Amino acid sequence: MHLLHRQLTDLLDSNAYSISLIKEEIGVLKEDTEFISSFFMNADEGLYKDLWGHVLDRAYEAKDVIDSIIFQDNGLLHLIFSLPITIKKIKLIKEEVSNIFEKIPKNKRLNVVNSPKKPVESKSLTGGKIIVGFTEETNWLIRKLTRGPASLDVISVTGMPGSGKTTLAYKVYHDKSVCSHFDLRAWCTVDQEYNENNLLVKLLNQVTSSDLKFSEDIDVADKLRKQLYGKRYLIVLDDVWDIGTWDDLTRPFPKVVNGSRIILTTRQKKVAFHAKGNTDPLNLRLLRPEESWELLEKRAFGKESCPAELLDVGKEIAQNCKGLPLVVDLIAGVIAGREKTKSLWLEVRNNLNSFILNSEVDVMKVIELSYDHLPHHLKPCLIYLASFPKDSEVDRDELKMYWRAEGLIEQTGMKSVEEVMEVYLDNLISSSLVIAFSDIRNLPICHIHDLVHDFCLVKAREEKLFEKISSSDPSSSSDLMPRIVNIDCDKEHFGLNNFILFSSKMKRPSGKHLYFLEITGDEMEDHLSDACHLRHLRLLRVLILRSSFMRVKDSLLNEIGMLNHLRCLEIRTEVKSLPSSFSNLWNLETLLVDNKGSTLVLLPRILDLVKLRELSMDRCSFFDMDTDEPILITENSKLENLKELGTLVLSYSKETKDIFKRFPNLQELSFVLKESWDYSTERYWFPKLDFLTNLEFLNVEFESSNTNDSGPSLAKNQSWDFHFPSNLKTLVLYDFRLTSDSLSTIARLPNLEELFVLRTIIREEEWTRGEEDTFVNLKFLFLREVTFAKWEFGEESFPVLEKLQLCKCHMLEEIPTNFGDIGSLKIIELVKSPQLEDSALKIKQYVEDMTGGDTLKVEIS
Repeated sequence: MHLLHRQLTDLLDSNAYSISLIKEEIGVLKEDTEFISSFFMNADEGLYKDLWGHVLDRAYEAKDVIDSIIFQDNGLLHLIFSLPITIKKIKLIKEEVSNIFEKIPKNKRLNVVNSPKKPVESKSLTGGKIIVGFTEETNWLIRKLTRGPASLDVISVTGMPGSGKTTLAYKVYHDKSVCSHFDLRAWCTVDQEYNENNLLVKLLNQVTSSDLKFSEDIDVADKLRKQLYGKRYLIVLDDVWDIGTWDDLTRPFPKVVNGSRIILTTRQKKVAFHAKGNTDPLNLRLLRPEESWELLEKRAFGKESCPAELLDVGKEIAQNCKGLPLVVDLIAGVIAGREKTKSLWLEVRNNLNSFILNSEVDVMKVIELSYDHLPHHLKPCLIYLASFPKDSEVDRDELKMYWRAEGLIEQTGMKSVEEVMEVYLDNLISSSLVIAFSDIRNLPICHIHDLVHDFCLVKAREEKLFEKISSSDPSSSSDLMPRIVNIDCDKEHFGLNNFILFSSKMKRPSGKHLYFLEITGDEMEDHLSDACHLRHLRLLRVLILRSSFMRVKDSLLNEIGMLNHLRCLEIRTEVKSLPSSFSNLWNLETLLVDNKGSTLVLLPRILDLVKLRELSMDRCSFFDMDTDEPILITENSKLENLKELGTLVLSYSKETKDIFKRFPNLQELSFVLKESWDYSTERYWFPKLDFLTNLEFLNVEFESSNTNDSGPSLAKNQSWDFHFPSNLKTLVLYDFRLTSDSLSTIARLPNLEELFVLRTIIREEEWTRGEEDTFVNLKFLFLREVTFAKWEFGEESFPVLEKLQLCKCHMLEEIPTNFGDIGSLKIIELVKSPQLEDSALKIKQYVEDMTGGDTLKVEIS
């Protein structure tokens, strides 16, 4: 309902001609829906649940009709027939609400009283959760892992939801002494609905440091057993619900006598005792009152102390959390984002007094309390997270892309949409309803506690936002008209005839209301895409056909091209080019195409999609690879809003030499540069990029006729005239042959923080740096399969370097000792480079002798 109000307000402020035709009707709708909303904000929703459902249906109906008029999707029909009918329906609901309101005695009518809120501001993200207490338990658990009998042992941690089982296991799993003690470690979250094969694949990929997929006929359990055999391993199985699941998942774990361990977290004590080895299960205690207060104070005030006038009531609040870390975290999130007034804190204390907090139901009430204190514009953003699978790690950029496509972002003041989205996410994190951290690639991700996920699913159904559809029940018996549908298909249940959403004849009533459709799954029949029909899903904003079985063909692509409301499209296809119907997708902001094995030809119509912000394909080109002819583009055609582009295959021609001027505001760019020799300069052609003043990330792969599996050939002297933009922060170069002059050009980039050089030959096998060649801001240097034997640089060449990673640099004889004088250097990582181990350890010893501390870490694998 909040989204409808916001849209109506924006429309009333608009001067567009198409909107001027219906401004009066929009004003009436806004007035009536605001009255209805104010009633439900004060009423007991349980008493009027059915009526609220009707309100939501009519609100979504109004939004759909208005969207169709604005985007000229049968707009005249909707203007003449649908809009008046919808307005009449909402007026009838308003009359019904008015009658109910009049029957309530005046002294029993509730008033909306909102505590004062701070302005929405962006908060700095510290990452992760604040961990307080459980010191004894942590030390006990570490001892059980690193000492004791050599036989395989299982250490179980039990406790009610929100008691900190996962947090404790995570803390121990990442402890330095534990990491160094085991040869292999892997973590797996199980949950109630699990797929044994998928979880075993996840474990196998962790212990092998890979990202492989396996067909059904592969015995993944046997592969995992072979990888673990003979190694001292640590496996964490988080949130195991029943004995059968435990038995299934532990089948591949060899019972080796070398000190291997398994950590099991579960809510069920019977599971813990069934799995018990030499060690009795740890029933995780609740936080002590002083620990609860310490956690609450740190979450609410950060490094500051609690004001004296709030100290007593604050400690009462902490005590009323009954020692549950999740509850303390959530309550701290409620009070952290609001004015620190005694009246608000007393209100929170009194609300908590009504919760017993000895069951999952009571914890859900605390989650609802946190949810109720969120501003209206953040509530749908939180609920949206539950559309991702439980316990999944959600990429922050991906989440924000979907928020934007769904129209959940309210742009205010001078802030850009990106800035507003970051503020939204940071405020959800500060509420403790969303947890933020970085993954193993150091990418920012977030997720929500499984109880918060359950709560959001309930809210999603109440608000008719989305529902999950499993492949075992693809038609769904729900009478909802959801806006978001996620379908997870599997071979056992899903076939051509049992999913009516795709049928053009058997239309599901809710289909026309869909805003978001995602289909995932593996090992399916490829010809399923021939039976799919999407043209009747006219209001779709997000379409994700991620299934590995679903290669989208011409007929379905043409239908997709008629969905002119689309904001985000992700598909797999092998077509040569996108159809002409894609010119209709003038609202499209994100286009992701998986076209492995082929190069998609970008025809001029792609430049009609003026709202595009992200265009990502495996390989795409403005050249027709069959005829080797460039695609002619209108001179003034530009994509001013495009921020991300990849992976473009680029060959030199008069038409393509200035191609990037068509995308002047790029922030991220990836392209493959095909060999083009410039005889006038005796250098290889490299496009000029210095005018891309917003570009921060650049990935370039050189594709030479002399490139082989071992990297570029020595056949030609490759010389480059690089023109990089000065704002560049990350540069990735693949398959180049570089000279010291080329590297000097890169060194002069003033904002470069990360440099990745892969499969590259440095001419004359020497990288020598002069005193004037300084990477002033470089923090991370990664060299993989770089061919050079001698490396010399000046004292100030890498003044702020923090991490050096060398992989398969077989010709390099030693790491320069100068690295020991870089005070900022924290880690040297060597991968398959045994000849460099001695020099790395000597540098580490030198740093220890000079500083008296263990400030430099050396990792060898």
